[in-house]
Amino acid sequence: MLVLLSLFFIGALCAPAIMSKGRTGFVILALIPAIACGWFILQVPQAINGEVYVSSVRWLPQIGLSLDFRVDALSTVMALLVTGVGSLVLLYSARYFRKSASHLGRFAGVFLAFAGAMLGLVITDNTLIMYMFWELTTIFSFLLIGHYSGRGSSRRAARQAIIVTTAGGLAMLVGLIMLGEMNGGSYSLAGIVESAQAGSLGAGQGALLPAAAVLVLIGAFSKSALFPFHFWLPAAMAAPTPVSAYLHAAAMVKAGVYLVARLAPGLSYLTQWQWMVTVAGVTTLLIGGYRALKQNDLKLVLAFGTVSQLGLITIMVGYGDSEVALAGLMLLCAHALFKSTLFLTVGIIDASFGTRDLRELSGAGRAMPAIAVFAGLATASMVGLPPFGAFVAKEQAFGALIGGDTHSTITWVAIAVGSALTVAYGARFWWGAFATKPSVQKIRYYRGSILTTGPVAVLSIAGLLLGVLSSRWSPILELQANLNPGEHSHLALWHGFGTPLFVTIIVFVVGFAIFAVWPRFESFAKAHTSALRAESIFNGLLRQLERLSGFVTGLTQRGSLPAYLTTIFMVTLVSLAIAFVLGGVSLPDSVRLWDSPAQAGTAAVTILAAILAARSRHRMKAVLLMGVTGYGVALIYELYGAPDLALTQVLSETVTLVIFVLVLRRFPPYFSNRPLRGARTSRMIIAVLMGTAFSTLAAIAAGTRIHEPISKLFPDEAYSFGYGQNIVNVTLVDIRAWDTIGETSVLVVCAIGIASLLFVRDAHGRTDRLRNVIGPMDSALRARLATVLSGHQFSESHKQGEKVPMLRQPGTTSWLSTVVRRGVDSVPVILAVGTRLVFYSIFAVSLFFLFSGHNAPGGGFAGGLLAGIALALRYLAGGRFELGAALPVLPAHLMGSGLIVATGAVIVPVLFGGLPMQTVMFDFTLPWFGDVHVATALVFDVGVYLAVVGLCLEILRSLGGEIDRHGEIEGLDNQDHFTLTASDDERRAVRDEAEMQEMLAAWEEEK
Repeated sequence: MLVLLSLFFIGALCAPAIMSKGRTGFVILALIPAIACGWFILQVPQAINGEVYVSSVRWLPQIGLSLDFRVDALSTVMALLVTGVGSLVLLYSARYFRKSASHLGRFAGVFLAFAGAMLGLVITDNTLIMYMFWELTTIFSFLLIGHYSGRGSSRRAARQAIIVTTAGGLAMLVGLIMLGEMNGGSYSLAGIVESAQAGSLGAGQGALLPAAAVLVLIGAFSKSALFPFHFWLPAAMAAPTPVSAYLHAAAMVKAGVYLVARLAPGLSYLTQWQWMVTVAGVTTLLIGGYRALKQNDLKLVLAFGTVSQLGLITIMVGYGDSEVALAGLMLLCAHALFKSTLFLTVGIIDASFGTRDLRELSGAGRAMPAIAVFAGLATASMVGLPPFGAFVAKEQAFGALIGGDTHSTITWVAIAVGSALTVAYGARFWWGAFATKPSVQKIRYYRGSILTTGPVAVLSIAGLLLGVLSSRWSPILELQANLNPGEHSHLALWHGFGTPLFVTIIVFVVGFAIFAVWPRFESFAKAHTSALRAESIFNGLLRQLERLSGFVTGLTQRGSLPAYLTTIFMVTLVSLAIAFVLGGVSLPDSVRLWDSPAQAGTAAVTILAAILAARSRHRMKAVLLMGVTGYGVALIYELYGAPDLALTQVLSETVTLVIFVLVLRRFPPYFSNRPLRGARTSRMIIAVLMGTAFSTLAAIAAGTRIHEPISKLFPDEAYSFGYGQNIVNVTLVDIRAWDTIGETSVLVVCAIGIASLLFVRDAHGRTDRLRNVIGPMDSALRARLATVLSGHQFSESHKQGEKVPMLRQPGTTSWLSTVVRRGVDSVPVILAVGTRLVFYSIFAVSLFFLFSGHNAPGGGFAGGLLAGIALALRYLAGGRFELGAALPVLPAHLMGSGLIVATGAVIVPVLFGGLPMQTVMFDFTLPWFGDVHVATALVFDVGVYLAVVGLCLEILRSLGGEIDRHGEIEGLDNQDHFTLTASDDERRAVRDEAEMQEMLAAWEEEK
C-alpha cells in the first residue's frame, strides 16, 4: 500500500519534467491513478465478502506512530472514486489547457500530490495519520485553487479556503486526540468506532465524548462546505475546471462526508451529533439549492448545487439508521459521478463558446449533441430521475423515514424540499447550457477533442450503470451501513408503488413548476438578498482581525529595543515569580560559588566588563567591553575543564566582534542621549532581578536533581557509539546530529536571506552574483572594472592608447592573489604583510581542527570559525577585493555545498542498510602517518565546516564589502581624486547598477 501511495508523490516530483514536453504529459501522469484504480477494482470481490486488507509500516516508533492502512468496504469505494475520477480528469486536462498555458508542470505535480493525499486519507486507519493527509489535501487544494495566481479572485478564493478548512482541521485534531485518549491511547479509527458501539468509549468521563464528537464534526463540516462554512466552495470556482470537477465534486469535499460516515455507526446516538448533523445538513441543503437557482454562471449553479447535495449526503450518512446510511452512501457515489461530469461539461462549453453565462448560450445542444446527451444523463442523475443512482438513494431514504418520529418527519420533508430545488436548478442548468433560445444570438463554436469528450462520456454512463446495477453494488455499501448488530438493508431499483414514490412524483412536479415560474421571481430574489450572509460575516471577521493585529502591532512593535527587552523580561519575571510561589520550590542548602581563586577573579572581571559596557557611551568601547565578557566566559569554560567549549567560545566571540566592527562603521561614534534617570533606574532594577532570578533558577535546578545526570554517560556513549573522545564534537555530529543539521539549515537560510536584502540592485529584487567577489585581474576589461570601482590611477597602453590600470607587471605570478584598491596605501604595512604570511597557516590550522575534532578540541564548527577569522584578516588588510582574491567563490555556493555534504552523510548510511547518520569507523595505515582512525561522522563535519566558512564569507562580503561599496558610491562627488582621473562613463558605471552588471556579464563571457 505504501508503494501505491508513493507512486503519486514520485509522479508529482517528476511531473514538471514530464510536462516540459507538452500538455500530453497529462496522459502519462494519468496512468498513476489508473494503476491504483485497477488495484482497487481487484479488491472489490474481497471487500464484498467482508475481507479487510491491512498493512502497517513503522514510521516513528519512539512515539508509537506508524503508517497503518486498512482497506475495507468504505475505503474501497472512496479509493475507486478518488483514483478513477482522478485519472479521467487528468486525461481531460491534456486538452483542456492550451498549448501556451504556463505552469502546467506545477499544476500537474500538485494535482497528483493532492490525489495521493486524498487516497491516503481514505485508506489509513490511524487518526493522526489521517489528519496529516487531511492537512496535505488542504495545502494542495490551496495551491490548485490559486493556480491562476495573477487573478485577485483566485488568490482570495485560495486564502478563504485554506483559512476555513485549516481552522476546522485544528478543531478536528483536538477531537481526534480526545477520542484516541478515551480509547486507551489507541488512535485506530476502526477501534474507536468499535469501542463506541460497545459503550466503552468515554465511559464515566462525562461530557468529554460529546465534546470530542462536536469538534470532529466542525472539522468535517468545514471540509465538506456545510453551513456555516458553505461559502468557501462557490468562491473556489475561480480554480481551473478540472480542479472543480475533482476537488469540489469527487474528492476533497467528500473527505468530511467520509469521516461522518465512518464515525456515524459509533457516535450517531449522541444528541449533539444528531442535532449538528440535522441542522447543518438541512440548512446547507436548502440554502445551496435556493442560491443555485439565482446563478447565471453555469459553474456557480453547479457549485451551489454541490453545497446543497453535500448537505443532503451528510444528513443521510450521519443519521444513524442503516437504511438511511445506505441511501447516503449510494448518493455519495452517484454525486461524484454526475457532478464531475457536469463540471467537465461546463469546461468544454466555456472553451468552445468562450462563456459560461447561461443567458448568452444558445444552440449548444445542436452544436455538440453528444455532450448534450451525456450532460443530460448526468443532470437526470442529479435530479433523481429513474433509473439513476440518486433516485434509488432517495427512494431508500423516503422509505426509511416516512412514518417515523418527529425527527424523521422533519428530515424527510427537508429532503423533499431540497430535492425539488435540485430538480429546478438541474432543469435550469441543462436548459441554460444546451437549449436554443430565440432571443439569444448564437456564438461561434470551437470543436473539442476526444480527450475532453471521453471522460464526460465514461463518467455519465457510469452514473447510469450505478443506478441500473444498484442491487449488485449494494452489498459493498451494506458492509458499512449495516455495522450495528441486527440491521439489514438492501438497495433496489424498484420499491413498488407506495408513499416514497408518491413523494418523489410530487418532488418532480414542484421542481419543474419552480423552474417554469422562476423567471418571474428571479429579479425579485436577486434584489432581496439577506444582509446576514456567511461570506459577509467571514470577511467582516477578517477585517476586524486585521484591525486588531494592526492595533496590537502598533502597541507592541514600537521600534525600541529597550521596550522589547523590558516586555520580555517583565513577562519572564512574573512567570518565574508565579512558579516560585505556587510551585513550592525550595532553595538548596548550600551553594558553591567557585572552586579556585582564578574562577572568582575571572568572574569578577567579566562582571565588571559587563557593567562598564552597559554604562559606556562610545559604541566601540561598548563593543570591546562586551568582547571582554565573552572571552571571560571562555576562560571560565577552560578553568572548569572544557577546552572545546572554550575554543568555540573564543572563536565565536572573535567573529562576533568583527561583525560589530563592520556594522558600527555606518553608525555615529557615540550612542544617542542617555535615558532619563527614572528609566535608567528601572532598567537597572530589571537587570538585577533577571540576573538574580536565573541564578536562583539554576541553583534550584541543580539542587533538586533526583537521578544521576545523563551527562555522566556521554563519555562512554561518545566513544562506543560515535567512536570519538571529544564529547562535544561527537554530540554535535552524531548523538544530536539531527539538531545540528536543523540549526545549520536555519543558519544558511538566514544568512542568504539577510545578505540578499543588502545585495538587491533594482526594484525587481534581482541581485548581483559577482559583486565584491572580483579576484586577480585576468583581462583588460576586468582590470578596467576594478579600476572604476577602486578609483585607481590609469596608465597609457602602448598598443591602442587604451587606459588600463597597472595592477601587476606582465608575465609575473603571485602565490598569494591580491588586488589593488583605493585605501590600500592607508593600511599599515605590518598588517598587510603579516596577514599574507599567516593567512594560509590559519587555514591549515582550521583544517587541523576539522580533522582532529573527533578526538581533540576542534571540529567543523570551530575550524570554520577559524577560517572565517583568516578571511576577516584578509578583508581588514585589503578590503573587499582582497577578500574576493583570497576566496573567489560565492558564499551561497559554499553554504549550499555544506548542506549537500551534510545531507549526504544523513542518507548514505541508509543506502547500505544502516540508520540515518549512523557512524562507521575505518582503521587503516598510511605511510609516514602510521595508524589512522577515521569515523564517517567526519563527512558530516566537513559539511558543517563549509557552511560556517560560507557564513563568515557572506558576513564579510555583505556587512563589510557591500557597506563599503555603498559608502564609496555615496562619497564619490566629494572625492576630487576620482573626479579628476575618471571619465564620465566610468563615474556613471559606479552609480548605475545595471551598467555595472552588464560589465560583469561581459567579463564572464570573455572568461
